[in-house]
Amino acid sequence: MSNARVAIITGASRGIGRALALGLARDGYAIVVAAKSTISSDKLPGSIFTVAEEIEALGGQSLPVQLDVRDESQIEAMTAKTLERFGRIDVLINNAGALFWQPLLQTPAKRFDLVMAVNARAAFLCCQKVIPAMSERKWGHILNFSPPMDLSIIPGRIAYAISKLGMTMLTLGLAEEIRAQNIAVNSLWPVTIIESQASINHALGTPAMWRKPDILVDCVRRIVAKEPNSFTGQVLLDEPFLRSEGVQDFSDYACVPGSEPPPLSWSISPPRA
Repeated sequence: MSNARVAIITGASRGIGRALALGLARDGYAIVVAAKSTISSDKLPGSIFTVAEEIEALGGQSLPVQLDVRDESQIEAMTAKTLERFGRIDVLINNAGALFWQPLLQTPAKRFDLVMAVNARAAFLCCQKVIPAMSERKWGHILNFSPPMDLSIIPGRIAYAISKLGMTMLTLGLAEEIRAQNIAVNSLWPVTIIESQASINHALGTPAMWRKPDILVDCVRRIVAKEPNSFTGQVLLDEPFLRSEGVQDFSDYACVPGSEPPPLSWSISPPRA
């Protein structure tokens, strides 16, 4: 059992998920490191175990759980293991994602199924499994990494847009369904490209165009510190949200010191998965 609040983070073995895990661990959260990777490799550095070790090195508590978010039984098992170890679930961050940006005629059924399963369906099921534990304590934060309902996202990446905007619809609908239980549901999305394994492997621009994951970590730390029923049903962009919180200087977030990362444009060349 844990007196500390407990956060489940999917896709936490590297990149943004790892940064979120370490950031919340520094704030005293016990972290469930949920991801597929159990072995680190050159192409995919980091695993649930390496991140758990980093959390423990900070003096925090961690539970590494191998999770394929496409498998409902594994999501159920992760929830059960979390409750067995810590006795509570306070925060769920649906960070795991699949990226595939191609027009409809270049999208095989298996790619459509992949983005739907990893993005919209996984977030739906993870919410479904953790809400009973949050309801019991009448406190919780659910955060989906999904964009505003911006229609410019759709052409050239229809399957991806359906899956990610589906997550945003999940946020908007679920926030109302569980508001009375003091569980917040919000979405967060970056204004710029964020340095991650996806931006590196898919060559999404250059480092001068990227911000560090720290900007999302700072957003999440502020969001989950709020009383849930006072801040729910929001679809947030990182920079405007932090500005509303009083942050004015964003220079430290640039991957290349002195650079001015441009806003994410949906017209950039689509990567192939």
